[in-house]
Amino acid sequence: MVRRCDWASNASSAEIQYHDTEWGVPCYDDAHLFEMLLLEGAQAGLSWSTILHKRDGYRTHYEQFNPERIANWSNRKIEQLMQEPAIIRNRLKINAARTNARAFIEIVEQHNSFSDYLWKFVDNTPVINTWQTREQVPAYTRQSETMAKTLHQDGFRFVGKTICYAFMQAVGMVNDHTTDCFRHQQCNN
Repeated sequence: MVRRCDWASNASSAEIQYHDTEWGVPCYDDAHLFEMLLLEGAQAGLSWSTILHKRDGYRTHYEQFNPERIANWSNRKIEQLMQEPAIIRNRLKINAARTNARAFIEIVEQHNSFSDYLWKFVDNTPVINTWQTREQVPAYTRQSETMAKTLHQDGFRFVGKTICYAFMQAVGMVNDHTTDCFRHQQCNN
């Protein structure tokens, strides 16, 4: 029997697929990092399961997470998105997506890549934790606090320290697979 992190043990097939193939894998691709930052922000106050099951809706209605297109959303477009059941219809979160797209574009212009900008928060090396249980995993860390503060100063919204830590876990900046999970060692290589 394959051992997984507790949160994925009795999960839906979509969550198991996400755990087994994506969560915790170091990512350096700007487009994917942008997508995950927006999705983690959309998750605020909700479960990841809710967002994961709406991910295709987000991809469709958030224009495949194209930052240039999202940055140019009109207020009318935001009103249309407020009527779209395939995404979370929260005006603050939708407006934050537009704001974050604009900030993303500026960061890429200044730093050559979003990846370079983000990975500095972990000294360009994934943090490999050795948690034995889910209860040991923190909600945030010093690095996620620093990331949240910096992102906010650079114009991003819905990027608190807990959101940033979940983002860091998702994109492999942090390996928080528990040590008994088959993915823990795989994500270290």
